[in-house]
Amino acid sequence: MAGHKLDAIDRLILAELQADGRMTNVELARRVGISAPPCLRRVRTLEEQGFIQGYHARVDARGLGFEVQVFAMVGLQSQAETDLSAFEARCRSWPLVRECHMLNGEVDFVLKCVSPDLSTFQSFLTSELTSAPNVASVKTSLVIRCAKDEPGVPFDVLEDRLARSA
Repeated sequence: MAGHKLDAIDRLILAELQADGRMTNVELARRVGISAPPCLRRVRTLEEQGFIQGYHARVDARGLGFEVQVFAMVGLQSQAETDLSAFEARCRSWPLVRECHMLNGEVDFVLKCVSPDLSTFQSFLTSELTSAPNVASVKTSLVIRCAKDEPGVPFDVLEDRLARSA
């Protein structure tokens, strides 16, 4: 992907779809200033090249009964690649873990978890996470409120950088 050069229209298509992935191809084409058939070809190419990784609905977790959100900072006993990969695979199998990021520094991974209630999370924490192979330590922080939750990337920053380097 990094080797592929995106032009201004490709970036505009990505920005528009990031803002509203439900719009029709005709509306997308109108917004980016090209006709519908080449717009659809560009979208398909962006999908095939992995720039568009999927289309998702943003759901209201709390509205659906997931009242608890927790960030768990996990330290492992071993950072050998096989152990890191095994932990990542285990995280993918846990439904309460919604994001898993490997970090550089004192903590090996940070996990974003959601749960319907504190007792469900506590049960996951004690029976699954802390008892998982290779887990040396887990520190958790309960989210009180979220001030910003913006998916995707800031295309305006990218465009400013490209304009400065041109």
